[in-house]
Amino acid sequence: MARAQETFNKKEKEKKRLKKREEKMKKKEARKANSKGGDFENMIAYVDENGHLTDTPPDPSKKVKVDAESIVIGIPKKEDYEEEEVADKTGKVSYFDTSKGFGFIIDSVSQEKYFVHVSGLIDEVLENDKVTFELEKGLKGMNAVRVKKI
Repeated sequence: MARAQETFNKKEKEKKRLKKREEKMKKKEARKANSKGGDFENMIAYVDENGHLTDTPPDPSKKVKVDAESIVIGIPKKEDYEEEEVADKTGKVSYFDTSKGFGFIIDSVSQEKYFVHVSGLIDEVLENDKVTFELEKGLKGMNAVRVKKI
């Protein structure tokens, strides 16, 4: 009869596997021995008035009544937002690259920078030109559209 082909490497792997299993069992027993107990009172946690977790019950005098109907879940509808005035804004072209077809306009009132694309131009513009424009919501923020040279 042929003898089972058990090599030295296989024996070592088996020893390591058994050793790992024993260590795991020892750790499990140590956790059981050090646990306070599994009753509900030891596992419960409370949230204080500031939203922090504590192990002491909250003070009933600090309890605040919240109307469940006043809680809004989700994002308000678009119609709830106040829309900006549609009046023309004025500004100055701070940068415009004709080869790439985009640039930026600085608003003369708020000093905010707005992106402008060549498709939003009515007149051809260059850097430092005074312009009037309107704003529209774009993918990454407000975009200047209907840009006219003054």
